[in-house]
Amino acid sequence: MESSTTTSYSVVSELEGTLLKNPEPFAYFMLVAFEASGLIRFTILLFLWPIISLLDVLGYRNVSLKLMILVATAGLHESEIESVARAVLPKFYMDDVSMDAWRAFGSCDKRVIVTRMPRVMVERFAKDHLRADEVIGTEIIINRFGYATGLIQETDVDQSVFNSVANLFTVGRPQLGLGRSGSATFLSLCEEQVHAPVPSNYNGHNHRLNVQPQPVIFHDGRLVKLPTPATALLILIWIPFGIILAAIRIFVGFLLPLWAIPYVSRIFNTRFIVKGKPPAQATAGNPGVLFVCTHRTLMDPVILSYVLGRSIPAVTYSISRLSEILSPIPTFRLTRIRNVDTEMIKKELSNGDLVVYPEGTTCREPFLLRFSALFAELTDNIVPVAMNYRVGFFHATTARGWKGLDPIFFFMNPRPVYEVTFLNQLEAEATCSSGKSPYDVANYVQRILAATLGFECTNFTRKDKYRVLAGNDGTVSYLSFLDQVKKVVTTFKPFFH
Repeated sequence: MESSTTTSYSVVSELEGTLLKNPEPFAYFMLVAFEASGLIRFTILLFLWPIISLLDVLGYRNVSLKLMILVATAGLHESEIESVARAVLPKFYMDDVSMDAWRAFGSCDKRVIVTRMPRVMVERFAKDHLRADEVIGTEIIINRFGYATGLIQETDVDQSVFNSVANLFTVGRPQLGLGRSGSATFLSLCEEQVHAPVPSNYNGHNHRLNVQPQPVIFHDGRLVKLPTPATALLILIWIPFGIILAAIRIFVGFLLPLWAIPYVSRIFNTRFIVKGKPPAQATAGNPGVLFVCTHRTLMDPVILSYVLGRSIPAVTYSISRLSEILSPIPTFRLTRIRNVDTEMIKKELSNGDLVVYPEGTTCREPFLLRFSALFAELTDNIVPVAMNYRVGFFHATTARGWKGLDPIFFFMNPRPVYEVTFLNQLEAEATCSSGKSPYDVANYVQRILAATLGFECTNFTRKDKYRVLAGNDGTVSYLSFLDQVKKVVTTFKPFFH
C-alpha cells in the first residue's frame, strides 16, 4: 500500500498506549481525584491501586476501570470534572503524546479517537490539541442534580466501543486503525491496521506530517508531576514535611531583612540564581527605574526585592487581600482604568524604583503573553528582568483555586529555585523618547525577554488565559470576609470531602 494515500483517509486511533505512550489511565484518574476533590479521595484511590492492578492482571479490565471511575468521580459535580478536563489534564496528556502515532493520525482527514476513559475527561484535549473530529469513550451517569454517580452507562466497554465505531462508519470502513494488539477491538473494522508502537517512518514523506499538535499554553492545577503510584506516594509522604518547611521558610522571611534572605535561604534548600548587573538604587541624582518583568508566580516581586536587597514596590491586579496583608513589600492595585493607573504609576515612579508585569497574569509554560504598552508611555528608564522558577512537586499559581495559598505551595517544594536575569537598561533609541510607539517598545521588550529565557512570544492575554482555565474573563471581584472563608474551606475540602 502507498503511504501517501492516507492523506484522504479516515483514521480511528486508540488513545491509551497508542496516541499516549502510557497504556494505563490510572494516573489521570488520580489527577481528577486530587484536583476536583482533594487529598482524601486521592489517597483512597492510591491505596486501591494494588487491587486495580490485580484485576487487570487477572483479565477483569472492565471491573478495574469501573472501580477507578467510581472512586475518582462519585459525588463530584459534572462541572468540576469538566473543569479539570479543560484546565489540568491537557498538559499531562500532551507531555505523553507519541509523536510517531500523532504523525500517522494527523495525516488523515477524518480523525476519531477511542478511549476507555470517560469521554468528558478526554474530549476537550482530543479536539483542541489533537484535532480529533470525534471522541468515543465511556459515559458517566449524572444524576438529576448534576452530580456524577461514579457509574458508567456501558456494561462491556470494549463491545460498546466496537459498536460506536461501527455506527459512526455506517457507509464505508475507516481506512486506518491505530491501536494495541489484543486491546483495540475496533481494529477489525479498519481496512489497514497498525499496531502500537507506530513505526517512526510510517507515512514519513507525507507533507502534512509537518503539522504539530496544538501546544498547551495555559494549564492549571497544583501538581507538577504526573501522579503515577510511586510519585503519588512520594507526594503524600512529603506533604506534612512540606507544610512544616513552608511555615519555617515564610516565618524566617518575615524576621530577616531582605538583603539577608538569599544567603540564609540556602540553609532551607531554596536557591536564588542572579544573572546580569542590577541598576543602582535610586537617589536624588539617579531617578528610579521601572523594572519590567516576566510573570511566573505571585512571588516574583518579592523575589526581586530579595535579590536586590531592598524593597521594590509592585503594581498588582489580582492578588488576594491576604497576600497583600502578608506581603513584605508595598503593593499597588491596578484599577484597569487607564488614566487612574497612569497617574498612580507616575506617582510611585517619582518616589523611586517600581516593578510592573505587563503580561497582567502568570504563565507556566515557555511562552510570554502579550505585553501591555502602558509602561512604555510612562518612563524611558526601563530595565527588563527575565524571571523564571523551578519546582518539584507543587505549582505556585492557580486560576481556579485560592491565590492566597500560592506562596505556601511554592515553599512546600523540597528545593524551589528562582532565576532572575537583569538585562541592560533600554537605550534611548529603544524608548518612546526616540519617536517609537509604546506598542513597538512593549513588543521589543517582550522579544528580548523571550530570547533570554528561550520562550516564545504570543498575542494571548489575561482574558484568554482565564477563558481557557476558569471559564471567565479573569475580572477580579472583591469578596467579603465570609466569602473568602468559604473559598478557603473549598480549597481545603480534600480534608473534609
